[in-house]
Amino acid sequence: MPRLAALLSMQASSSSKPGSASMERTSQWVSSQDVPTDLVVRVAGASFPLHKAVMVPKCGYIRKAVAEAARADPAAPVTEIQLDGLPGGAEAFEKAARYCYGANFEISARNAAALLCAAAFLDMQPADGGLARRVEEFLAQSGLRSLPSAVAVLRSCEGPLLTAAEELGVARRAADAAALRICNEVLFPTRSPPEWWASELAALSPAAFHRVVTALRCRRAGPEVLVAASTAYAELVLGADADGALLEAVVAVLPSADDAPLPAEFLCRLLHAAVTAGACTKTCRDLEQRVAAVLDQATAGDLLTVAFDSAGEHATNTDTLRRVISAFVERESGAGRNRRASLSGAAVALGAGALQKVAKIVDEVAAEIATEESLPISKFVGVAGAVPKEARATHDCLYRAVDIYLKAHPSLDEIEREKVCSVMDTLKLSYTARLHASQNKRLPLQAVLSALYYDQLKLRSAGAGIGHDDDEEARSEAGSARMQAKADAALARENEALRSELAMMRAHMSSGVQRSKGSGSRSAATALAAGKKVSFFGSMSRTLSRLNPFRAGGGWSKDTSSIHERTGGSMHAVKPKRRRFSIS
Repeated sequence: MPRLAALLSMQASSSSKPGSASMERTSQWVSSQDVPTDLVVRVAGASFPLHKAVMVPKCGYIRKAVAEAARADPAAPVTEIQLDGLPGGAEAFEKAARYCYGANFEISARNAAALLCAAAFLDMQPADGGLARRVEEFLAQSGLRSLPSAVAVLRSCEGPLLTAAEELGVARRAADAAALRICNEVLFPTRSPPEWWASELAALSPAAFHRVVTALRCRRAGPEVLVAASTAYAELVLGADADGALLEAVVAVLPSADDAPLPAEFLCRLLHAAVTAGACTKTCRDLEQRVAAVLDQATAGDLLTVAFDSAGEHATNTDTLRRVISAFVERESGAGRNRRASLSGAAVALGAGALQKVAKIVDEVAAEIATEESLPISKFVGVAGAVPKEARATHDCLYRAVDIYLKAHPSLDEIEREKVCSVMDTLKLSYTARLHASQNKRLPLQAVLSALYYDQLKLRSAGAGIGHDDDEEARSEAGSARMQAKADAALARENEALRSELAMMRAHMSSGVQRSKGSGSRSAATALAAGKKVSFFGSMSRTLSRLNPFRAGGGWSKDTSSIHERTGGSMHAVKPKRRRFSIS
């Protein structure tokens, strides 16, 4: 027994090393034997004093190691073996040794995979099946019979054990068992709430979760199952302080949009988390494409989640938002060409409806970010102009966003304000919006004149009985009277504002000397007073032709050739009515 006492004292001196607890437990049942130990096995810093007579018959690996040691030093009383590469480490070897000695030990879902790998490594394959057979019986009867235990077995296969578990197929079997239990639970729920199983998957690593998703696909699980599993798993990442690497791993294992289109709200939050955490460009671009694929299902709040920072105070991610909108427009453009090629009118209308819906959402988002004082013009124009102008039936919401931006940035000069207004078309404004725009001092002069000129041409057409979409009241006799009264009142207000606007334009077009502005105004007043009998529309036309803000190539030039009269199938110009209003 002196030899055994020496070994036990050596174990006590190394109690601070990893595996010392398992080593002490092994010493208790080994030291109870009367035969001195002649074999020491070292595993991951832990030492196990054992007997060759017990271990050699049941472990092929140890049998070979003992034979090699005997050939190297036949006189050595104790044989030492190093097992640093053993799957499962000291804990797995302790249970394997207990099995060889016939001692009691517990097999659970957490150590079953490690014991199976250790048994294969140690070549424990006696005639009765050995340790591997006992572990397989546990897996068949209990370990893989429920979702929590199957997930626990799959989790135990991660880390250093993964390579050995893959070679033995334990990880694949555990993932397939988890997928089977999920499918059964979807068809025949046993707990409440019905999707309780999704939270069980949240404990897996991204690689293990990907195995379950692959197994679900192999079992032809429905898209709703994949969506529930993916969202529940990713929610764990969103709810924690996840770093970029973890987010990259999670995004890499999400099911494709073809297999399971994920909700837009969830994808927007995931994209925001990836950008905030500094995930790689590939991950961010992948999420941008995913969001673009379901952008017509998103809300303005979802897109604002992407645009604003984590505190929700500053619009710092407008470039990301612009890329998402541009990707959606590009997808719709390509899909639109395919729909037109298929000659499907319903499909074309469906695509146009999706684009109009997104345009309305973008206008709402632009109005929200317009209040950001530090938002550059290029960022605002990039977001608001990402959707083509023709995609909007009306530009009223876009005009509201432009007006908010101009109000929040009062120091912009004329050229900068024109750049902001370039995203909208004043001819697509409703009558109320054009009336507001004609009196809006924040708009650049060209925008105001464009709205006024269009309204004046509309008034000519309305006087001749031409109906338009936003002038449906004029189709009846009573409606025409009301519209004429509104037009007269609006025209009176416009005349008051137009005098100062025209004077400013003349000063801008002239040499820039301030006194020329006053003399030009007085000359215009004298000339207009002399020609009282000249109709207002004729005077206005001559004035606008001299200023010529609508010449070809101008930023606000619009084609008004479509405004005409249709009477008896012929087209002719309508003689303007003579009015007594004056701009002097």
